[in-house]
Amino acid sequence: MELSAIEPQVIWKNFARLNAVPRPSKKEEKVIAFIKAFGENLGLETTVDETGNVIIKKPATAGMEDRKTVVLQSHLDMVCQKNNDVNFDFETEGIRMEIDGDWVKAKGTTLGADNGLGVATIMSVLESSDIPHPALEALFTIDEETGMTGALGLKPGQLTGQILLNLDTEEDDEIDIGCAGGIDVTISKNYATEASAGQIIRFEVKGLQGGHSGMDINKGFGNANIILGRLLYKAMEKENLQLISIDGGGLRNAIPREASATASVRNAAEVIEAITEGLKKEIEAEFAAVEPNLYLNIENFTTSEKAVSETDSRSIILTLKSLHNGVYRMSPDVKDLVESSNNVARVELKEGALKILNLSRSSVESSKYSVAEQLKSVAELAGMHVEFSGSYPGWKPKPGSGIVQLMEKIYVEKFGERPHVVACHAGLECGIIGAHYPEMEMVSFGPTIRGAHSPDEKASISSAQKFWVFTRDILANIPQK
Repeated sequence: MELSAIEPQVIWKNFARLNAVPRPSKKEEKVIAFIKAFGENLGLETTVDETGNVIIKKPATAGMEDRKTVVLQSHLDMVCQKNNDVNFDFETEGIRMEIDGDWVKAKGTTLGADNGLGVATIMSVLESSDIPHPALEALFTIDEETGMTGALGLKPGQLTGQILLNLDTEEDDEIDIGCAGGIDVTISKNYATEASAGQIIRFEVKGLQGGHSGMDINKGFGNANIILGRLLYKAMEKENLQLISIDGGGLRNAIPREASATASVRNAAEVIEAITEGLKKEIEAEFAAVEPNLYLNIENFTTSEKAVSETDSRSIILTLKSLHNGVYRMSPDVKDLVESSNNVARVELKEGALKILNLSRSSVESSKYSVAEQLKSVAELAGMHVEFSGSYPGWKPKPGSGIVQLMEKIYVEKFGERPHVVACHAGLECGIIGAHYPEMEMVSFGPTIRGAHSPDEKASISSAQKFWVFTRDILANIPQK
């Protein structure tokens, strides 16, 4: 079956059009031009602000002129992750999609349903001629996934809407009214290198699920960098070693799926046997229920690269072993909500240059900095440099707002059950936009998406149908000003 044949056809048609345009975070020039041309071709007022956000305004349909103006908001960029055996260039190629039962997937890469389905839905409303709605301001932000710089660059006065509908969550039975803030923690140091003194071995971790470092952080998935750190620690206990290179993980907001390292040891056979017969089996047993495809390997290797000293290698390994990863604190106020966490996202050691990228999240600002400061403390004990950057605020829940009550009512009438009104541990742009427009009522919702930020990402077809019906009904029932 072709993507254009599934319902609602208008959304999947626009999603396919969008996915044909490369749109990595921080490289959104092509998709900005695409959305700008889309608005202009509809004859709608279309502007691109100095940050790169696109705003398209559409007047109210007949009889809806007295209703509150609604901002429909989604982000244009996508997380670009692929399996190692897939040859794909996110900067020049469109996403290759396929249908598998009720799911739309990509072939070995992220799908871009986060947040492409939200973008496609807004496009469908903008080009519609039969959907009742109030005056609309479509806000397409850039760079949500790697810094939220689009939302941060939004200026007060650019929007006039009283209600914002953010179409960027991933469970179709949830109405989201709060989210976590975040901060990037970057650890670095340059080490002198020298010729290695022993036999070269390679450590490899792969086959993990990965996933969203906010939404999936409490699911017990393996972090390839942390598992690699355990292997290196065990090897170091057995024999002094010299690290040559580390290459683990990728983007800050993706749980690392793969990691590898090379090192020099004096007795490779003894180290390989100790890990293979001991720790390897223990780790595989620990993750058997959630990571059935986990692959751990340690073997002899050959490289001409130089290594860092045994003393510096020990410092690096101990730091990696000490960094907090995963849930830091559960919320005492909201049931089952992760309050704060950290993702050890990227570890790279190359020619003596070490860099460790973290993303710390929290719905409480003080707790966010507590996590970041713990990471900083560990790294500074090892003489490493630590930088905080990209901090953005969380979004405080307002469960009694008018738009939340309206959406709950419509959901019950339409689907015969109550929705879950929740706050999430992901970073949504609502917190930042709310700082610019503090009087604006905000809510986030979306269709069901699984495996966001990983090559396993998939979007439910039946859920997209439900989401489309829900969105249209909300717009048709926006209250008067």
